[in-house]
Formats: sequence, structure tokens, C-alpha cells
Amino acid sequence: MAGPGPAAPSIDVLIYSRQDCHLCDEAKATITALAPSAPRPFTVREVDIDTDPALVAAYNDEVPVIFIGGRKAFKYHVDPAEFARKLEHTP
Repeated sequence: MAGPGPAAPSIDVLIYSRQDCHLCDEAKATITALAPSAPRPFTVREVDIDTDPALVAAYNDEVPVIFIGGRKAFKYHVDPAEFARKLEHTP
């Protein structure tokens, strides 16, 4: 009987956020709570858009913006079921 295949690589989850942003805090809390039951492993990176004028220009009115595997997946709110589905279908 064959053992389990190679472990799936960790998927990069990038959160563009800013200080004192309650929606950002909610999105981060949702993603953190999903980690133990996620269908695939993921790592979270957070970038404060206010540290880069180009990011402010791109995302000022959209934070938080969440990318999964390099693709824009959510803005403002994270739907837990949809987050899991997107993780499963990220190459």
C-alpha cells in the first residue's frame, strides 16, 4: 500500500491592509481561524499599503484586499467557504 503523496506546497495568502482598519482586522481574524481546518496549507503575508504610495494608489478604497496564490480573491470581507474553495483550486 502506497503512503501519502508529497505534501502540497504552501499557498501564499497576501493581505493588503492598513493600521486602524476594522475590516482588515476582521479579515485577518477570519483567515487565522480557518488555518487549522484549511484544505491545503497556506502562509499569510500582510502588507501595510500606507508604506508604499503605489499600493495606496491601487488599493486605498479597497482594503483589505486578499490575494490567494497571486490572484485577487477578496476585498473587504472573507467568506470562509469561498476561501477554502479557492485554496483547493489554486495550482
